[in-house]
Amino acid sequence: MPIYEYRCESCGFQKEHLQKMSDPVLDTCPNCGKGSYVKQLSAAGFQLKGSGWYATDFKGGSKTSSAASAATTASSDAGSAPACAGSCACHPS
Repeated sequence: MPIYEYRCESCGFQKEHLQKMSDPVLDTCPNCGKGSYVKQLSAAGFQLKGSGWYATDFKGGSKTSSAASAATTASSDAGSAPACAGSCACHPS
């Protein structure tokens, strides 16, 4: 369930509420009782853990290194030396 931040425009009271996405928006301030309790716009926070797509596809690399390794593989398959002569980041010593 997502956590939503609310703030009262009358008294300034702020609080986070754990709600279902289908729950109605809260409008009554629990502090002063006025109907000026407004949901705030905030960034979603999440963290990916485990051995999923991040660890296998993106961690520690970039698209250019994947392209460079593909080019190296293609040039080695053709039997010719790489254009960089092995002195670049795509050919670690």
